[in-house]
Amino acid sequence: MRGMQEKAFGLKKMTLVHATCVALRRGRTWRAVLLRGPSGAGKSDLALRLIETGWRLVADDQTELNRQGKQVIAAAPARIAGLIEARGLGIVKVGRDQSVRRAAVALLVDLAQPQRIERLPEPVREKILGIDLPVVSLAPFEASASAKLRLALMQIANA
Repeated sequence: MRGMQEKAFGLKKMTLVHATCVALRRGRTWRAVLLRGPSGAGKSDLALRLIETGWRLVADDQTELNRQGKQVIAAAPARIAGLIEARGLGIVKVGRDQSVRRAAVALLVDLAQPQRIERLPEPVREKILGIDLPVVSLAPFEASASAKLRLALMQIANA
């Protein structure tokens, strides 16, 4: 499990991952997407573009994941809640209406260069904290990245 540190708290587990997390409201619930990739891969950049289109920031760069029942819940560590790195500007605070405290993870997104992404990929899944989650690869700097991410999330919701 890429760069994860696990700690056991009784029956619950908490994992801290190097990832940015954003969420989109569907009905009355927030569905989170975990953006994964090395430093400079475009996690924060894509998150900023998503926030501008109605998504909410859960956490930038470091995300706490907790298992609750059959869900993985994402939240920001307290020291970075509501903050995001805007390369060239520094660490900035997002508005209250641009963040959400926690959300259930619905999708894992591995950020990659366009030439490394398959045109017609087979479905991929990965277990996090014992919960099986879908995984997609996405080129974060493509103009269509936010639209593709929304489509992927909607496909999961309709499956």
